[in-house]
Amino acid sequence: MSGFDKSKGVVFPRNVLLGHNILCRAVEVCDDFRFPKTGIMITGDETYKAAGREVRDDMEGSGYEIHVHRTGAATFFNAEKIISDALETDSKFILAVGGGTKIDLAKVASNELHIPFISIPTSAAHDGISSGRASMKSDIGPVSVEASVPMAVIADTSVILRSSYRLLAAGCADVISNLTAVMDWRLAKNLRNEEFSRSAEALSVYSSESIIGHSKEIHPDSEYSVWLAMRPIIVSGISMSIAGSSRPTSGSEHLFSHALDILHPGTALHGEQCGVGTILMMYLHGGDWMNIRNALENIGAPVNAKQLGLKDDDIIDALTEAHNIRKERFTILGDHGLSRETAEAVARTTMVI
Repeated sequence: MSGFDKSKGVVFPRNVLLGHNILCRAVEVCDDFRFPKTGIMITGDETYKAAGREVRDDMEGSGYEIHVHRTGAATFFNAEKIISDALETDSKFILAVGGGTKIDLAKVASNELHIPFISIPTSAAHDGISSGRASMKSDIGPVSVEASVPMAVIADTSVILRSSYRLLAAGCADVISNLTAVMDWRLAKNLRNEEFSRSAEALSVYSSESIIGHSKEIHPDSEYSVWLAMRPIIVSGISMSIAGSSRPTSGSEHLFSHALDILHPGTALHGEQCGVGTILMMYLHGGDWMNIRNALENIGAPVNAKQLGLKDDDIIDALTEAHNIRKERFTILGDHGLSRETAEAVARTTMVI
């Protein structure tokens, strides 16, 4: 007997379609998977107009019955309403048509119902498009929960182009933040013997470096920019599937963002906050924080408190509070965090305040 007993399963999206005018291929994907003919679409009012109606018309024109469930924020209450609706309509699969909140809700419902779902993003504000993690709102702030990996991703660049460029820039910033997340993960491996995946690390870092390398080519009103950004955004989500957690994409910079969500909810986008957090945490790691800052500026993402709509003290407050978020996740902030004096010095040195 060798004594070796490790095992691991990894779930990936089985089909990823990215490109111009590909919404019509939803029928083809569902046919290929041999889905039953009854499904539910999770969407919102605006995202239904942007893409949901077209997808529903195509599906119903091909013999499918699609129940449309319009929903709002990614809360557990809304997830329960979706689950109830899916059961009442005897839906056998889910089409998630919308931004991050709609896809997160679909992931949770899919996981609870044990039915497959297809991710059809209308915007790309973060890398959850292809991951098996969902960010849900709760009384204590955002929480990351295990959920279903989409069976397929259909990302139509012409649809995403019509969404606010601010969302795409935030998605790019969220992927750039992988660099400090991976540094934190390696630190936890070295100091706390945390399980580590080189494969997940490689995909995560590739995603970040791809965005940074193309940062001067990513700008508003360009479908090619959407194409350049979406590939690493999707790959970043897949890195979480390999790791079996959000570790390769979420570290101290995300703790900083979550602290801002608690202290100043709704002020800036998640990816925007993570981008600024990456500047700060890269400095603490002794890395090239100016390279991060320059890439964010190239893309048009915020790099300081003012651009986030925050005051200097708000940044300092979040920096000193961040280590208290997800205490089980070891990062460069350590167990005791930063003093107020250190937090201010870091923020001033990196020109965040």
